[in-house]
Amino acid sequence: MEKPIAVVTGASSGFGAATSRQLAAAGFDVICAARRADRIDALATEIGGRAVVADITSAADVARLADAAGPSIAVLVNNAGGALGQEPVGDADLAAWESMWRTNVFGTALVTKALLPAVLAAQGAIVFVTSTAADWGYEGGAGYCGAKAAERSMVESMRLELFDKPIRVMEICPGMAKTDGFALTRYGGDQARADAVYAGVADPLSADDVADAIVWMATRPAHVNIDRLVIRPRAQAANHKVFRTA
Repeated sequence: MEKPIAVVTGASSGFGAATSRQLAAAGFDVICAARRADRIDALATEIGGRAVVADITSAADVARLADAAGPSIAVLVNNAGGALGQEPVGDADLAAWESMWRTNVFGTALVTKALLPAVLAAQGAIVFVTSTAADWGYEGGAGYCGAKAAERSMVESMRLELFDKPIRVMEICPGMAKTDGFALTRYGGDQARADAVYAGVADPLSADDVADAIVWMATRPAHVNIDRLVIRPRAQAANHKVFRTA
């Protein structure tokens, strides 16, 4: 029997790479999509999946991704995105804001629109990886929080628009997670500043923790929709309240 197809965007690292591995272990034929060819080629070889080099903000790249995936997609994980900078609004780097909106919002919408017919054909599931940043703003977070809130609006709207269709539309909102690049990218390669995010936190979430939850959501029975799942480390009671050792 042919394996059901799963597509994971942003698969070159972090949540995307971990989710690709776990979906493959769960029996899916995984299409790993990202911009970094060397990383997704290695990942696809490791898990027996397929690599598609794609920038989700490029209509041509997304069209190639849709062609590669084919007419039936059981699971789409909209993971590509990320944060850039943490300046107050008065000092905002609007080019960074634009980049965050292009990836987290417009790119995600482009992928979703292109692949939606195939997910409907498979009576499948779409999992959007947003963030607890979508819940409310915080100092320096206006650009990223706004982008993730807009992505959440996409989820909520689609669930209403497709209420009578055989598809599940879901959202996972990770809190503090330590992956191989999120904070480092956000702070422009400043390792000390990236490390400070997790200073004194014994056990932030790992990429595997989040991937495990994504795969659980995607593999529930067809009539079970996990509308929104918030996942945090035990040390993080809220975005602004984190237990840190001295």
